[in-house]
Amino acid sequence: MEKTTSQKIRLGLFVIIGLLIFILAVYFIGDKQKMFGKTNHLEAVFNNVNGLQLGNNVRYSGISVGTVRGIEMINDTAIRVDMIIDKSIFFQIKKDAVASIGSDGLVGNMIINITPGKGKEVSVRPGDEIKSHNRIRTDELFNTLSVTNKNAANLTANLLKITEKMIDGKGTMGSLLNDTIMSKDLKETLRYLKLTGKGASETVLKLNRLIESLDNKNNVLGVIKDSAVAHKIKNMVTNLDQSSTEIDKAITNINATVINIKDGKGTINYLSNDPKLVRKIDSTMTNINQASFRLNENLEALKHNFLFRGYFRKLEKQKVKAVKLNQNKK
Repeated sequence: MEKTTSQKIRLGLFVIIGLLIFILAVYFIGDKQKMFGKTNHLEAVFNNVNGLQLGNNVRYSGISVGTVRGIEMINDTAIRVDMIIDKSIFFQIKKDAVASIGSDGLVGNMIINITPGKGKEVSVRPGDEIKSHNRIRTDELFNTLSVTNKNAANLTANLLKITEKMIDGKGTMGSLLNDTIMSKDLKETLRYLKLTGKGASETVLKLNRLIESLDNKNNVLGVIKDSAVAHKIKNMVTNLDQSSTEIDKAITNINATVINIKDGKGTINYLSNDPKLVRKIDSTMTNINQASFRLNENLEALKHNFLFRGYFRKLEKQKVKAVKLNQNKK
């Protein structure tokens, strides 16, 4: 059946519209994959790509800047990933940047995140290889969680045993919790410790005040700090030292004299140890006293004798005259 002109026109429009849609789709997809723009290559090496595929996005500080163009396995522990980066962003990436593999959302495709470094390195060049941070594998994460859960279970069991013993009054903590007398003693001890600490604080405060007062020139230590006073004290100590030496010498001489006296040497020992001489001296002193008394009696007798009475009266008048002269001079 031969097609009409309207059908042919419709078919042509459908084909043209389909081609336009196909071209737009290719353009948008190519633009998203950085196929038509100006790009530069950048590489990173991982030990596990975690399901990364060709065409996955590359982000720098959260901004999509390129896509994954190649994945090459170097060996069993190293996989090289080739990325194409938009030239307008490429110069912003520094050599100390770090690449890591993550997921786009919770269940999204895998992507490469490039994190800026903290230093002030120069920008990367096309074909450079940047540092990489390997993502923790799921099996390693599960193994770590398993060990953590096991440790948590053991810790919970141990805590349960400890709490049971404490409730039963076993151990020090159990005794403290269940023994009211020990609890009171502990409170008293803490109260005394508090009082002791308060007293220690007050003592330290007083010591600080005392130390501060040492710089005051009105007290003894403040005066000692004066260089002139210190010099005088030094001279006094020197003089005392010299006086002590002289006193030692005098004491030595006195000791020697006492030893001589004890040994019977010298007049003092002779006088103190000879009883006959002592009796003679006593007898002589007695005779002298008696002679003096008799001499006084003789003088009194001469005063009353008519031969010497005028002489003694003359002496009395001279004494009286001398006394009057002294009074007049005063």
